[in-house]
Parts: sequence; structure tokens; C-alpha cells
Amino acid sequence: HINAQGHAKMVDVSDKSITSRIAKASGVIRMKRETLELIKTGGIYKGDVLSVAQVAGIEAAKRTFLNIPMCHNISLRGIDIEFEFHDDHVKAMSSIKCEDKTGAEMEALSAVSSALLTIYDMCKAVDRAMVITDICLDEKDGGTSGHFKREGVKKWQK
Repeated sequence: HINAQGHAKMVDVSDKSITSRIAKASGVIRMKRETLELIKTGGIYKGDVLSVAQVAGIEAAKRTFLNIPMCHNISLRGIDIEFEFHDDHVKAMSSIKCEDKTGAEMEALSAVSSALLTIYDMCKAVDRAMVITDICLDEKDGGTSGHFKREGVKKWQK
């Protein structure tokens, strides 16, 4: 995606058709078990960690085109963020639906990233050793490239 002068450009999607598209992404934040327990029991003094992280993820998806320079502003139709507790981590999962000329992969990845960063921010006073990892696209569908599903990804979204 380079222009005649050799500089990056935003891809022209004018000739593409508007289609229904989905994208799902996930990521993990590893932490001490004590921190995980505080999140579960509402013991983090900044408030309800997962509720705030969910809103942060939704807002990040809506603003992706402002943060990623060559990303198109797309017509989002639905955004959901879910969380799973594990022994030493929280897994965040995003699901994005849109109707547009380009996909929602970046929105799904942005949603997960922001949700995990929010968990870190809200819990850093009790656990600065948390690690955010494994952020990836799990599934996408729609558009000319068709369907993609990461090997080994379980169905988590209704």
C-alpha cells in the first residue's frame, strides 16, 4: 500500500461491496492469584475491574481508526467483550460485527488490548508484575478473503 512517491497510503476501498463481517480476538493478562481473587471479589479499590475493562474495550473498538493510521472508519453493528477466569490469568475476548467494505480485525484486536490494559491499570497498585500476552485474531469472516479461524480456538461466543 504505497503511493507513487513510495510513501504509505490508505487503501482505496471505493470499488469494494458492503458486506456483513465479523472478527473475534483474544488476549491474556497473567497475574498473582491474590490479584485474581481481588478482581473476583470486588476487592480492587478502583472499582469493578471487568465492567470498566469491558467499557474500555468497546470504546477502543469504536475509536480504532483514530489510533491506527491507515485503518478505515467502519460501520460497527455490534461489539461484545467477555472474560474468563483461569488459575493465574484473565482471558479477554472480543467479538465485533460490522457491515462495510473492509473488515473489523483491527477493532477486535484494539478492543482486547484496551480491555487488558485497563485491567492492568486498575490492578497495578497490588500487582505490578502482571504480563499482557497472546493477543491475537481468533476468527474473521466476510469479505473477499473469506473465513479464517485460528487452529485450536474453541467456540466462545454465542
